[in-house]
Amino acid sequence: MLGVIKNSLFGSTETWPWQVLSKGDKEEVSYEERACEGGKFATVEVKDKPVDEALREAMPKVVKYVGGTNDKGIGMGMTVPISFAVFPNEDGSLQKKLKVWFRIPNQFQSDPPVPSDDSIKIEEREGITIYSKQFGGYAKEADYVSHAAQLRTALEGTAACRNDIYFCTGYDPPMKPYGRRNEVWLWKT
Repeated sequence: MLGVIKNSLFGSTETWPWQVLSKGDKEEVSYEERACEGGKFATVEVKDKPVDEALREAMPKVVKYVGGTNDKGIGMGMTVPISFAVFPNEDGSLQKKLKVWFRIPNQFQSDPPVPSDDSIKIEEREGITIYSKQFGGYAKEADYVSHAAQLRTALEGTAACRNDIYFCTGYDPPMKPYGRRNEVWLWKT
């Protein structure tokens, strides 16, 4: 049943608004600098679980909220990418917590439906400037960690980014087997 809901949800998809400020290429790492708009986001935080497991817990909650498990009973459609914040340790490995950030579609920005699940919070977020590196496949924690490290190395000496947090993003529904798009976003300071 969830598969059907997800398929119809991804039918209308809106992209989180951003502007590409510049593109870079260094040591075979291509990246973009982007200014991402702020706005209201549905967020879910999961602690004390490894990233892949935490994501499996958090994502269905967000999908249900977007699909109509809210006080208005309306399906809002999707925005992409779905992003989740991860919190690296000093050695680059990730702490056992994550926070999913789902940008509420534009038509609901001014008055988002209230989630029926109280683990979902609606938060206002400022716009941010990020450096983004794209990669394919079904992304797992190890993939995000390695791409974030490659991007950080490529930016060394040119840009300062936060070390305590970065974003992992995905653009595709789980049932899309090929041509998948994922990105890591380092937060410019």
